[in-house]
Amino acid sequence: MPNPTAAMLVIGDEILSGRTRDTNTHFLAGELTHHGIDLKEARVVSDEADAIVAAVDALRAAYTHVFTSGGIGPTHDDITADAIAKAFGARIGIRDDARAILAAHYERSGLEFNDARQRMARIPSGATLIDNPISAAPGFTLGNVHVMAGVPSVFQAMVASVLPTLTGGAPLLSQTLRVNRGEGDIAGPLATLAEEFADLSVGSYPFLRDGVHGANLVIRGSDAARLDAAMQRLAALFPVSA
Repeated sequence: MPNPTAAMLVIGDEILSGRTRDTNTHFLAGELTHHGIDLKEARVVSDEADAIVAAVDALRAAYTHVFTSGGIGPTHDDITADAIAKAFGARIGIRDDARAILAAHYERSGLEFNDARQRMARIPSGATLIDNPISAAPGFTLGNVHVMAGVPSVFQAMVASVLPTLTGGAPLLSQTLRVNRGEGDIAGPLATLAEEFADLSVGSYPFLRDGVHGANLVIRGSDAARLDAAMQRLAALFPVSA
């Protein structure tokens, strides 16, 4: 049975402008790999409601799960919750349980629970909250869309809250062989191996180090025995590889 699939939607002008580097996709990919959910696509969109709605609608129809990061803070440009509500045709407003979590947090912190901070308690109807042990402001899940913060530490904590609730498949395994030969020399034999092991993913990732052309040949799959067999064939094809 194939693994569940997923897409990542990164939301924010700061990512597209180059001001902020996206590390959340890298983190999510690794966590999903271990959990047996195959990340199939990643997109980045601006802080524009129509762009977010269009991306969410396309991705949630195509994959088992959609994970979003960014745009659920207290400022005017944090519009992700509204866009998700629009995509699902859901009402949105301040929810009592989310408000209580935030009110308690700001009381402990000695900070005013002002109108801006209360915006983070606006949750679409029908959603379930995602726990945020770092800064209290919850994310939420609506349908198959998991909406989380953009701050990496908070995003990671929210992923840790969500993943145990999701059914995974077989974890993806991988093995690598370094070949000190150019891709033009190895392409033919590698294509033949990829056809022989069509149930596995065979990739070539070239490098140039100290004037030497080479490639890291990576084979991925969920069947350890098949992976070992493919690696043995690969080693036989390129016996002088270091």
